[in-house]
Amino acid sequence: MPRRTPLAFLAVALLLTGACAGPPTSRPSTLPQPTPTSPAGSAAAGSVGAGSPIGADSMSGIDVVFLSTMVGHSERTLQIVRLARDRVRDDALRTLAAAVEATEADELAAMRGWLPTAGPGASAAAHHHDGHGDDAALDRLRTAPDADVDRVLREVLADHQRWAADLARSQVGVGRNEQVRDLARRIEQSRTAEVEMLRGTP
Repeated sequence: MPRRTPLAFLAVALLLTGACAGPPTSRPSTLPQPTPTSPAGSAAAGSVGAGSPIGADSMSGIDVVFLSTMVGHSERTLQIVRLARDRVRDDALRTLAAAVEATEADELAAMRGWLPTAGPGASAAAHHHDGHGDDAALDRLRTAPDADVDRVLREVLADHQRWAADLARSQVGVGRNEQVRDLARRIEQSRTAEVEMLRGTP
């Protein structure tokens, strides 16, 4: 079955979310505003730092679906890099994987802090992130011979991060909340940079 485009994914997930959840509540959010940090250059441009909270009522269903989807995607990213980090031979690839892990762990903590204030739609949307659930890719990485781990990690992670960049790019075009859109911009930039580095590593 062909993979949905990121924009189509957001639209379908929003419909599914709307069918089983009401509108967001108006409680204030505690998500920090994304700010640029750089634990390892441009690959870490998506890091989230401290900032002002926003009201959940300023988030649209698309914003909630995007955040819920990115939570699942980042959880899978951490699985990928942690599965391979002790077997990676190339120093540059090991450094990149460490930067990816630090960046996405930071983003994940922030997004998890935001979503509980977004109302019932957040928990409903959490069930709809099939874009990142490539168990076959994890199995491929897990069973790769030591001599092939670097190559397989580059391929698996590049494909995974390319999907995140595409999803974030779509969110920038359709999202309502400016802070969520700002996070999406940073994710699009950092994941695109990571894909370029993964492809360019000898």
